[in-house]
Amino acid sequence: MSRSRTAVLAALALVAGASGTALAATPAEVGIAAIPCTVAYTVQNQWDTGFTAAVTVTNNSAAKSSWSVKWAYAGNQQITNGWNAKITQSGTAVTAANESYNGTLATGGSVSFGFQASYSGTNALPTTFTLDGVTCNVEDGGGTTDPDPDPDPSGKVDNPYADAKVYVNPEWSAKAAAETGGSRISNQPTGVWLDRIAAINGVNGGMGLRDHLDAALAQKGTSEEVVQLVIYDLPGRDCAALASNGELGPTEIDRYKTEFIDPIAAILADSKYASLRIVTTIEIDSLPNLVTNTGSKATATPACDTMLANGNYVKGVGYALNKLGAIPNVYNYIDAGHHGWLGWDDNFAPSAQLFYQAANAEGATVDDVHGFITNTANYSALKENNFTINDTVNGTSVRQSKWVDWNRYVDELSYAQAFRNQLVSVGFNSGIGMLIDTSRNGWGGTARPTGPGATTSVDTYVDGGRYDRRIHVGNWCNQSGAGLGERPQAAPATGIDAYVWMKPPGESDGSSSAIANDEGKGFDRMCDPTYTGNARNGNNLSGALPNAPLSGHWFSAQFQQLMQNAYPPL
Repeated sequence: MSRSRTAVLAALALVAGASGTALAATPAEVGIAAIPCTVAYTVQNQWDTGFTAAVTVTNNSAAKSSWSVKWAYAGNQQITNGWNAKITQSGTAVTAANESYNGTLATGGSVSFGFQASYSGTNALPTTFTLDGVTCNVEDGGGTTDPDPDPDPSGKVDNPYADAKVYVNPEWSAKAAAETGGSRISNQPTGVWLDRIAAINGVNGGMGLRDHLDAALAQKGTSEEVVQLVIYDLPGRDCAALASNGELGPTEIDRYKTEFIDPIAAILADSKYASLRIVTTIEIDSLPNLVTNTGSKATATPACDTMLANGNYVKGVGYALNKLGAIPNVYNYIDAGHHGWLGWDDNFAPSAQLFYQAANAEGATVDDVHGFITNTANYSALKENNFTINDTVNGTSVRQSKWVDWNRYVDELSYAQAFRNQLVSVGFNSGIGMLIDTSRNGWGGTARPTGPGATTSVDTYVDGGRYDRRIHVGNWCNQSGAGLGERPQAAPATGIDAYVWMKPPGESDGSSSAIANDEGKGFDRMCDPTYTGNARNGNNLSGALPNAPLSGHWFSAQFQQLMQNAYPPL
């Protein structure tokens, strides 16, 4: 079975130390006509006062354009938040109804959703489920893992993070540990950024790619080990931001192939490293720029128009996918922006189509794509619990608030799960998984709201309740008030392979003022705390911290802020 059917069954049980029980419902030897619907209810992770669970419903009757699943608890279980369904509870009775994006349920089709709940005493499993009032078949499945997964033709595992340690970069770890209080997180895994040709062999005496892989082997021992690499040196890189411009000009696609991708591929293909699971994050902030910052759009820039016209972003991504995806232990994840970038209707579907085009360029195929990553090096909150996209205030939709601004998503989890479905619909394999970068999206501390905002207006309601405290969702550089988010973990939610810290906390997004350098990095006013903005951030202040160094350089003040505002707290 594909991940769309089984991630809810495997989810947190794949994390070391997780335990769970499950009820599974399958047609088994009974004819489909005799079973109008089947349900799998899985307790993924359980502790003394709460648990997470997932539900998969298969419809064996007529196709549906909307659906509602109901069950009741025998104990005092109380659902506190959920995803991929509108979940309400009255006493012991629970109703889960479709979201706007997953109401269609074909004959033989399945839908999955999940939730977190509290309880005390015994967490008895519900025994009866209905789909639109019709009782579904439920049988004891006896476990939380998929008994019959579809084999990957490449031999790759379904989720590289499952049952695996993740590489702790000793260079980042040493910087983190040297900070006051930094030892609390210095053992966390972070991404290794290959952001220029020189980084392959190491810059200024630092570790190169082979050094990191050798260190990963030493950390691995007898366990499985994931190494996270960011492949980030496209020609004309990051065409809409100066702070992260790269070393290669817009037309230098041949240098990108022969001097950057080919040497990386040769190292990763070394049989010495065959026992590692190598996750490659492919070209942050590239393809989304071709959708949002080109043509007649208010956010268009000539540099992005150039990259759209010459096709080198698409060619470069396709080439990287082809060369790296051919290596049996490499898992490619393409950057998919974040909800505050691609969540609008004009961007959502076109982005998926463009990603499909790139995944079939330069000899690549969709089989070279293991998944996608969202929120890399960004600040979008993982889950906004104090309002939903379906709320209204005095008859006005949350979508009309200045913060949401007609976006269809208010947080990264809902966006990543929905975008995954969109990607599958345009031709990507149904087994793709998503990664979400949670390195800087915790938004904790004293400014974190404890409940919804006042219902004076839709803006007071949203602004008073949102965890994401940025001035505008388009602000991206060294954001004031940010905090560490969820710690890296495998399979935390439906369709999500892992929460990761791909952006190492403490590394600057860009300098607050112009700094001469030989790294190809320009000065972007969005990193200047005095800048009053542009069309991409609604002409608001940048919200950036002062006194920041060049992008990628250590920024102690930011690191201290991230720890102070961490959520969950350190």
